[in-house]
Amino acid sequence: MAIDDPLQGTGGDSTADAAETTGSESGSAPAGSESGGAPAPAPSLGSALRPLLLRLHFYAGLLIAPLLLVAAASGFLYALSYQAENVLYRHELRAPVGDRVLPLSDQLGAAREAHPESTITSVRLPDEEGATTRVLMSAPGLGESKSLAVFVDPYTAEVRGDLVSYGSSGALPLRTWLSEFHRNLQLGEPGRIYSELAASWLWVVALGGLLLWTGRRRASRRALFVPERGATGRRRTLSLHGSLGLWAVTGLVLLSATGLTWSKYAGENITSIKDQLGSATPTVSAALEPGTDTGGSGGHEEHTGGSGGHDMNHMEGMKGMDVGVDLAVVAARQAGLDGPIAVTLPTEGSGYVIAQTDKQFPVRLDAVAVDPATGKVIDELRFADHPVLAQLTRIGIDAHSGLFLGLFNQLALALLALSLILLIVWGYRMWWLRRPTKERRMSAGRPMPRGAWRKVPLPWLLPLAAVTALVGWFLPLLGISLLAFLLLDGALGLLARVKAARA
Repeated sequence: MAIDDPLQGTGGDSTADAAETTGSESGSAPAGSESGGAPAPAPSLGSALRPLLLRLHFYAGLLIAPLLLVAAASGFLYALSYQAENVLYRHELRAPVGDRVLPLSDQLGAAREAHPESTITSVRLPDEEGATTRVLMSAPGLGESKSLAVFVDPYTAEVRGDLVSYGSSGALPLRTWLSEFHRNLQLGEPGRIYSELAASWLWVVALGGLLLWTGRRRASRRALFVPERGATGRRRTLSLHGSLGLWAVTGLVLLSATGLTWSKYAGENITSIKDQLGSATPTVSAALEPGTDTGGSGGHEEHTGGSGGHDMNHMEGMKGMDVGVDLAVVAARQAGLDGPIAVTLPTEGSGYVIAQTDKQFPVRLDAVAVDPATGKVIDELRFADHPVLAQLTRIGIDAHSGLFLGLFNQLALALLALSLILLIVWGYRMWWLRRPTKERRMSAGRPMPRGAWRKVPLPWLLPLAAVTALVGWFLPLLGISLLAFLLLDGALGLLARVKAARA
């Protein structure tokens, strides 16, 4: 993401740099300029597009880089927050290993007694020895997608603490705060514009930088992949910037694509296309037949496991028998749901929903619905049966969040975020070193001159404009910001011509 203009260089290394880049970055010579008066050959598409790419890359990097810097810094901290939570909340997350695990209904009862004002909605079973059971409750005053997580010792039913939990990933306060800052700067819904704008431009800047870097003339192929030896000044910074960008570009484009899937405006377009292609993410059906008894407040004493694991407030107004949460889990295990699972308790008209929660490769994300009256599985949904696009979306989001490959995924995200931070810093440094006069301390590098689009052959310019318009419609914030730049740039160019005419 070079915030750079190779044609505007001054300073100690600019002469050698200009010699390297003139042929590929300045466009072709005017017709008839070659010796003998013969017309110059038509410029190649690469040389015609390069000035346009340079101008777009310059301004996109210059103006969007602050947003990307915030996103990269917050993403770096978020990637490390998983391990930080394991340390910070160790008392709540871990318990001494006992002789036997108590019935789940007893553990839910302990959580209900500790928080009688709240309603149990679901429970996450521990997936390893020494981990606590996480009982999720709806409580007054919690925000959207947030629950009160009560951590229960599965061996003694002791409540070891409670924390606010966010979303399906079960993020605790530290990770929740970092996630919301990364997504919306803690500004709520309006703040999501920042992250969507950054994600919309990231792939443009990354791919533009890739084309510019691979299109440069260089003495050796090695300089494409690693920093140039012996380079100094701006040339050294450019070498560091370009070689690191080459290694990071694939990850940056994937981050941009996966981030856009849950953005506000572009995300709606992506969801719409998935629906039209029949690739919407399916859900297991827990709906019961009309008139089916689903268990209720009268007769809980007769249920398997005492209270059946149900919150009495949650089941108020419901009638009939309930086999209880423990037998519902047994039914799910018999249906093949191994590993970590989450159980959503039944409501009136619906049964238990029991789903695997292992998002690490190979994922285990199957789900079943269980009739609370009979304990029989009434619906099954296997992740392998999801549409391919829905599977890729799920895996992409989990990889973006650091869940898909566990610790390796989190470290890779941290390195990628750090790489983006370095690219931005080096890009601004090149912009500063490109200032036209060293004596003018507050001056800065200039972009490619206006009118770069005129060098693009018409047969390529029209399709390019059409594709740009289509992408701008699909990614609204990208399209709006690009249009605003073009209007502003055009107005400034017109003003400059008026001033020149008057002079």
